Amino acid sequence: MPQEKHILVVDDEPSIRDFVRRNLELRAFKVSLAANGLEALALFEKTHFALIILDIMMPRMDGLEVCRRIRQSSTVPIVILTALGEETDKIAALDQGADDYLTKPFGVGELLARVKAVLRRNHWVDQPISAGTRRFGNLEIDFEQRLVWRDGTLVKLSPTEFELLQELALHPGKIFTHEALLRRVWGTEYHSESEYLRVYIGRLRRKLEGDPSQPTRILTEPGIGYYLVK
Repeated sequence: MPQEKHILVVDDEPSIRDFVRRNLELRAFKVSLAANGLEALALFEKTHFALIILDIMMPRMDGLEVCRRIRQSSTVPIVILTALGEETDKIAALDQGADDYLTKPFGVGELLARVKAVLRRNHWVDQPISAGTRRFGNLEIDFEQRLVWRDGTLVKLSPTEFELLQELALHPGKIFTHEALLRRVWGTEYHSESEYLRVYIGRLRRKLEGDPSQPTRILTEPGIGYYLVK
C-alpha cells in the first residue's frame, strides 16, 4: 500500500472510528486508529500519513491541542470532526491549522467528498504554476518553487495558504468574490463556507502584513471579496 494512501483516524467513539475505517478501507486506503490525542501524537511521530481525521472532544488531550502540536512540525492535511452547530469549534480548529472539518453526524458521501477534496488540494504542490518569480512590494513569490519571502525572509505557508495567495497574486488588483475564491482554492464542493476564507485571509495577513489589523497588501472589498495590491 503506497504511503500517500495512509490515513490516521482519531476519535474516542469506537463506532465512529469503525465507520470511518470501514468506508476508507473499501476505497483502498490504509487506515490507522487512535482513541485519544496522546495515541494520535505517538502514531504521528513514527508514521508518514497522507491525512489525519481528528475529533475535537477527546480525553487525554483534545483535538485542538493535537492539531496545534502537529502544526509545529508538519503541514499534513487535517480534517477536524465537530459536533453539530459548534461554529466556534470550527473557527478554532481552522485557526490552529486544520484544513477542513466534518460536522457530526455525517454520511459516507460527505466523508469521502471531504477526504478527496483535502487530498486533491495537498497535491497542488506537485503541479506548480509556470509563472516564475514576482515581486509585490516587500513580498517575493516564486510560483514554481511555491516559496514566499517577506523582506527577504522565507515565510512558511501551508499548501492551502499558498494556493489562496497564488490566486490573488496571479491577478493583482482583481477583486475575487467569496464564492469564486472558495471554488477556485477549495474546490467546486465549497461555495458558502465563508469561515474558511475569513480564517485563511487572516492567517496570510498575520504572516505577510506589517500590521495585520491594517493590511496594505491583501485587502477586503466589503460585502464582495478580496484582492491583492501590486
